[in-house]
Amino acid sequence: MDIPLSILDLAPITQGSDAGQALANTLDLAQHAEKWGYHRFWLAEHHNMPGIASAATSVVMTHVAGNTRTIRVGSGGIMLPNHSPLVIAEQFGTMASLFPGRIDLGLGRAPGTDPLTSRALRRDVHAAAERFPEDIEELQEYLGTSSGRIQAVPGQGTNVPIWLLGSSLFSARLAALKGLPYAFASHFAPGQMMDALNLYRVHFRPSDQLKAPRVMVAVNLYASDTEEEARLLFSSVQQLFVALRFGTPGKLAPPIVDYERQLHPMQRATLDAALHYTALGTPSQVRSKLQSIVEETRADELILVSHIFDHQKRLKSYEIGAEILKARVS
Repeated sequence: MDIPLSILDLAPITQGSDAGQALANTLDLAQHAEKWGYHRFWLAEHHNMPGIASAATSVVMTHVAGNTRTIRVGSGGIMLPNHSPLVIAEQFGTMASLFPGRIDLGLGRAPGTDPLTSRALRRDVHAAAERFPEDIEELQEYLGTSSGRIQAVPGQGTNVPIWLLGSSLFSARLAALKGLPYAFASHFAPGQMMDALNLYRVHFRPSDQLKAPRVMVAVNLYASDTEEEARLLFSSVQQLFVALRFGTPGKLAPPIVDYERQLHPMQRATLDAALHYTALGTPSQVRSKLQSIVEETRADELILVSHIFDHQKRLKSYEIGAEILKARVS
């Protein structure tokens, strides 16, 4: 079975740079990804994060879709508790009208930020999270052919494909019951992945959008000509995770030689667990790892994430992924 490869980007802001450069790099990556044959290019919603420039996800998506031609562009994801379903329907309906057949709507239940920022978003996030299943149904009605008194214009009749994103059994069960494709956040929270995928497949109910289960698995990608350089590049995301654990998020830091040796054994163990699904090393090592992940998860698609400080080396990592794509991960 052929496995499509896609990209999840957070428009990383590196130390010494700014959001403008990060967004320019995102577009450059998307244009290369299209040329290389990647299937989708998704962007993630996070707020109050100094190192992420994709907070206004729909705006960035429109910029990317408007400057590419064929690659699917989507959200990985929109954190629906932060938003009115009607507003999201209008935003994605607008994009679907501008770029027919190219827009995906991935939805998450988490706020994508801290409690203080959640309040600044002017949403009762806890109550909204409880309403998540109902909000999905409302959103589907706006994007479908509902003739209710409130209509999303643009939006109505666009039937933008909806994906559910998650890292828990709750999201897996909900995706199964609603008959939606499911993307698991295994690139940073793999603990419940296999249980979640099994639950999703066992309880899946066909829907108008999807007749059989479809699973996407997220994998960190750090590919280079040598394993030594790939491990060096990987140290930037390791620093990022350590900073997040201490509640001090910042811009993406440059790589550090032998970074792991500076860490406490507990920190190393935490990183190893969180970043377990990482394809790192030379092209042959990365190919072998991706193949083993496909065999383990029976994924229908892999979405690759690469937080690399140097933009050219990030492009190189994804180019190696594209070479594997051409060879067909199966």
